[in-house]
Amino acid sequence: MPTASFETGFETSFETLPSNQPMADDIRGNILSNPGFGKYFTDHMAHVRWTQDADWHGHQVRPYGPLMLDPAASVLHYGQEIFEGIKAYRHADGSIWTFRPEKNAERFRRSARRLALPELSDEDFIGSLKALLAQDHAWVPTPASTSDECSLYLRPFMIASEAFLGVRPSQEVDYYVIASPAAAYFKGGVAPVSIWLSSNYKRAAAGGTGFAKCGGNYAASLAAQKEAEAHQCGQVAFLDAAENKWVEELGGMNLFFVFKDGRLVTPRLTDTILEGVTRNSILTLAKEEGLTPEERPISIDEWREGAASGEIIEVFACGTAAVITPVGELVSENERIRLKSAIEGAGDSNEVAMRIRSKLLDLQYGRSEDTHGWLTKLV
Repeated sequence: MPTASFETGFETSFETLPSNQPMADDIRGNILSNPGFGKYFTDHMAHVRWTQDADWHGHQVRPYGPLMLDPAASVLHYGQEIFEGIKAYRHADGSIWTFRPEKNAERFRRSARRLALPELSDEDFIGSLKALLAQDHAWVPTPASTSDECSLYLRPFMIASEAFLGVRPSQEVDYYVIASPAAAYFKGGVAPVSIWLSSNYKRAAAGGTGFAKCGGNYAASLAAQKEAEAHQCGQVAFLDAAENKWVEELGGMNLFFVFKDGRLVTPRLTDTILEGVTRNSILTLAKEEGLTPEERPISIDEWREGAASGEIIEVFACGTAAVITPVGELVSENERIRLKSAIEGAGDSNEVAMRIRSKLLDLQYGRSEDTHGWLTKLV
């Protein structure tokens, strides 16, 4: 199999081993016309290995395929792993860009510290994205219109791979990046979702891993998500573990509250809340939209009373996959919390959410000027 060395723009280069069985153009084209989310994967993956004695080494892009793991690999027994989610966007001129990858790299290092994994540099993190896209750029969908939100979803992840049964940090670790073409998260347009308020489960507690992007946090949310689905809700919201009164986040998204006086409130970051890149971006864009962003604790009582009085005029969630999602109602065993306007039949305007959503997407797809320097060119 021929190999090549790909310069990423950083000091590190990636050896490339091209697949000898890449997806045929017509089959890939059919996939890109209706990719769904997380169902299909590109021809290659990036890989870097870490060992205690040799640090990070073996930078490589190689054919996508099954991993060879010993049954005693630490990740399988002690869950020592982390991951990220980031997108690649094709602009109108055919170039491919990603959004604030240095923020994902920074969060990846925070997660690594919490899970006792080695930290990966910006150079290796962003370099791995560039190296993979240099090989698999044909997998990035081309938007058919300005309303088409197709992209290539990138999943960097790190796993403890040492074959060892013992509760200590692994001395062998593997970092990978895989990629999956993704259609718009919402088929038929964005619509308000119903949220289930979990009373039986907690997502995180102080001193735990709530601020880290690790699989265990998501696994712990799945029972509550099943409960939500049983009540015809699309997502689940969690309250704090100590007092059971402070709104934290959804299973995979941060929350925002729009007040009628122009304040945009989101729960203050603690070690129980994941710092979303979309969340951080919204706080900056809100000021440009004439809003006053606030990061502070917000209780379930304030949500209930603000919705009923009309003080809270919008609620929305945000994350990489869905961007911004309006919240129509909060459902629990005992009540449904809906905005006053919806109760009175005025409907859900979601004007602020949709305005910021449009501003964010225009920036990501290169339809507006990047005044913040948030875009990084991959290809």
